[in-house]
Amino acid sequence: MKNLKYILGVFIALLVFACQDDDVELGELIAPSNIQISVDIVGADAANPNGDGSGSVNFTATADNVTAIHFVIQNVTKLAKGGSVSHDFTVLGLNTYPVTVIAYGTGGVSTTKTIEVEVLSLYSPPADLLTMLTSNSSRVWRIKAEAKPHFGLGPVNGTTPFEWYSAGAGEKEGVGMYDDRYTFNIDGTFTHVTNGTVFGRDPLINELGGSGGTVEGADVQNYIFNDYSAQWILTAPGGVETLSLTGLAFVGYYAGGNHQYIIFSRSENEMTLTTTDGNNEFNWWFTLVPE
Repeated sequence: MKNLKYILGVFIALLVFACQDDDVELGELIAPSNIQISVDIVGADAANPNGDGSGSVNFTATADNVTAIHFVIQNVTKLAKGGSVSHDFTVLGLNTYPVTVIAYGTGGVSTTKTIEVEVLSLYSPPADLLTMLTSNSSRVWRIKAEAKPHFGLGPVNGTTPFEWYSAGAGEKEGVGMYDDRYTFNIDGTFTHVTNGTVFGRDPLINELGGSGGTVEGADVQNYIFNDYSAQWILTAPGGVETLSLTGLAFVGYYAGGNHQYIIFSRSENEMTLTTTDGNNEFNWWFTLVPE
């Protein structure tokens, strides 16, 4: 009987402790205020207030008591690291677009603000570029793992491909990159088949919200991340053909950044792309070929 009383007493004590542990104060919930949005339309001046026709716009938002900022542009939600994002508007002509900023405060409470921007887009991708990318219907691409160069890096804004490092044929086998497949559809949709894992920069790859992986130096190998879909957009700011992917979509190696890939070179069955990482540390280079 004494043992029974002892066990019952321990159980009641644990129950009380558990109930007390659940009664955690969340602290004061503070909604952000004073949202300010600045707009930089690329190429805009007194003579061209709506830009140079590239359709590219840089946005920056600030707010009081803010912990994170998202932009919603053309139904795409973008996390604004440091409060800034870039977006390419590709609808031909002069068009007005709503842009919404969602500012998050403590406890996830949020405040929103919407503005409108009027942007000029004159770029229409050449037929041979569309044919190369999509075969005028759908085309699957992969990293050209069997040849050097196919993956590497160089200085930010560098003009020499793979200037500082270039992986040899098959050098990155088994890290979660070579089995990825990238499908570009003529309707502007993009599908990335990861086969379960991807390759990327530590800690930028955690932006994906996956898990696991093996840290090797500054890389994360075989980070667990499922197949997904997004959209692709072609622009040519300053006359430079650029492939942009929406959301967190990427090719080859996750490096964060603006998810814009300059098409450095292309032929009917090969293209070399480069992008600047989210740390503004390197330009990453990729050679892709059709499946």
